[in-house]
Amino acid sequence: MALLEAKNLSVSFDTSDGIVKAVKNIDFAIAPGECLGIVGESGSGKSQTFLAAMGLLPKNGHASGSVTLNGTEILNLPINKLNSIRGSSMAMIFQDPLTALTPHLKVGEQMQESLGIHQGLSGRKARKHCLDWLDKVRMPEAERRLEQYPHELSGGMRQRVMIAMAMLNNPKLLIADEPTTALDVTVQAEILDLIADLQKNEGTAVALITHDMGVVARMCDRIEVMRYGAYVESGSADDIFYAPKHEYTQRLLSAMPRLDTVQEDRVKIDAEKLLTVNDVKVHFPIAMSKGLFPKKVPLKAVDGVSFDIMAGETLGVVGESGCGKSTLARAVLQLIPPSSGAVSWLGHDLASMPKSELKQYRKDLQIVFQDPLASLDPRMTIADSIAEPLKTFRPDMTVRERKRKVEEMMERVGLEQSMINRYPHELSGGQNQRVGVARAMINKPRLIICDEAVSALDVSIQAQIVALLKELQDEFGMSMIFISHDLSVVRDVSDRIMVLYLGRVVELAHADAIYKDARHPYTKSLISAVPIPDPKIEKSRSRLKIPGELPSPLNPRAALRFLPSKLRAGEMTYIPKLQETTPGHWVAEHDPLDVILAGDPLADQALVS
Repeated sequence: MALLEAKNLSVSFDTSDGIVKAVKNIDFAIAPGECLGIVGESGSGKSQTFLAAMGLLPKNGHASGSVTLNGTEILNLPINKLNSIRGSSMAMIFQDPLTALTPHLKVGEQMQESLGIHQGLSGRKARKHCLDWLDKVRMPEAERRLEQYPHELSGGMRQRVMIAMAMLNNPKLLIADEPTTALDVTVQAEILDLIADLQKNEGTAVALITHDMGVVARMCDRIEVMRYGAYVESGSADDIFYAPKHEYTQRLLSAMPRLDTVQEDRVKIDAEKLLTVNDVKVHFPIAMSKGLFPKKVPLKAVDGVSFDIMAGETLGVVGESGCGKSTLARAVLQLIPPSSGAVSWLGHDLASMPKSELKQYRKDLQIVFQDPLASLDPRMTIADSIAEPLKTFRPDMTVRERKRKVEEMMERVGLEQSMINRYPHELSGGQNQRVGVARAMINKPRLIICDEAVSALDVSIQAQIVALLKELQDEFGMSMIFISHDLSVVRDVSDRIMVLYLGRVVELAHADAIYKDARHPYTKSLISAVPIPDPKIEKSRSRLKIPGELPSPLNPRAALRFLPSKLRAGEMTYIPKLQETTPGHWVAEHDPLDVILAGDPLADQALVS
């Protein structure tokens, strides 16, 4: 008997433009202890399917058909009856834990509230039960976390809290809605391990909603592929990955970049050196106390980074959140003044240049931001946004010439001419990102920085934007700094890759060398955590887990996470040296892997944020 079963389920919404059918007459079932993957791109109806089952649709939403839990109809139940089921028999992990958790309640208060409703537990018993589950989800310093508010925790910690809250009452079904989308790759791997352990040890059935085929390959027994509110293909993981029948499924799989594929031949790199970054540091003074004379500690966002870029080259920059990738990009472009160090463009030091003189170089130095909607002026049409750089750097052009140039660039990046007078809110995320690329490329810059430019996009749109960037690079011969936490995408576009850890370079080498012969433990950990969209390969891989959470960059000893021997020797301020181990392959000093994995009490104490 199925644990959860839907028959002829439909979901629609009343809008000012009429009725929108989000889910159209679908059937599915989840067996006890099974992991069912629901795969599809944004707007396909994945989340609405399960929000309807949970009774969480907004007021303008309507669900029809049948959804049964253990044979009992639960669709459109009264709220009082649904409340007795939600959180006890079935629970949901939402995509963004920061918005799902109550901001003004401490973690412990939120967890104990659920226990009081469903089990009548309170006081010490409830607190102990909460601690037990925080320990099960491997929350560091679990007792201290109970007294903290959601905003005081990292993204990975908040997601652990969400999982612990969902499992407090031992539900038989766990619905995980894009539970790892916004997380770093190592945190994603830990969260997926947690969900897999719950499935195995607690017998929990899991409905995993995602657009990431690598995650599906790692976790799921069966898969439903969803498009435009309907399931277009169903089958076992092996059926979907090795013998996909529907064109849409095939397209999803082909769009996924893979770590284990051979990199295509890149365009020839010119011998001309365009950019030289020498020992750049960006430090922000952070007040650690209150009063007239607060104690300030430097937050070393970027702490002595050096590299260069040749004409036509792509340098990939990877690392977890907080490692300094975006700050480094802004320091290179002088959007943030470096605390020290030099940035030279064709031999001219940008860091010491007055703003009036720097402006003439902006034409050749452009950036594509992570969130295109936030970086575009909502009051300007997309044509005006794309034309803005021309008005600044090509004042000699007539209005007609600018319009023609904009039309040519829109066509080049795949934007239809009918969109020329639309505003950003009228376009999709992928279309707005194309506007951002067009605006950056309109003056044919010699260097473009892509700061997480594809991380928020669906996999097929992501593949289109990456292919577009590579085409434009080949056409214009430009160089590129490609910043991302997605190592699969970085490998697909990069000639060399630089790995950052808390503002410092820990490894820098040719892309193939990084993936085939990673030498720093942090790099090895990042690579091992990336899921590969192949069930047989993914389920047979072992993962390198570095003990502990990513430490705070405010801690001056955090740089020695991979040199516990120096901490043991009392050299708390030692800075690991970057050494060239083979020609072109630079690696930061580190202890042998077994020493790092064994941990060190002094190191653990030093790394507490």
